[in-house]
Amino acid sequence: MRIRLTSVFVDDQAKAEHFYTEILGFEKKHDVPVGEKDRWLTVVSPDEPNGTELLLEPIGHPIARTYRDTLVADGIPLAQFAVDDVRAEYERLRGLGVRFTQEPLEMGPVTTAVFDDTCGNLIQIATQPR
Repeated sequence: MRIRLTSVFVDDQAKAEHFYTEILGFEKKHDVPVGEKDRWLTVVSPDEPNGTELLLEPIGHPIARTYRDTLVADGIPLAQFAVDDVRAEYERLRGLGVRFTQEPLEMGPVTTAVFDDTCGNLIQIATQPR
């Protein structure tokens, strides 16, 4: 069993596509119209083009909005992405105007930071112990 797809709920798919591809550096994998205005829009890491896909899912269901907004209000990230160097990625993203809610923080062998994805979510970046 493997994880093939996971998702984040977004307020605006076009805005999410820009942020996740142009700012974070993911590559668009699928972009298929669903209904009148929504899309099946996924991105992947350029390092793993056949790896796990992230669905930029329209936030349509009220309970999903409540769940996501409550996490943000409590400062809890919805997802975590691995990076080789949290401090370097923090500086790169800050230089692109990304707003961080947690600066790099060392917690034993792991360093984390948390940013606002501009689409309604907090996302954590972390180095993984080797």
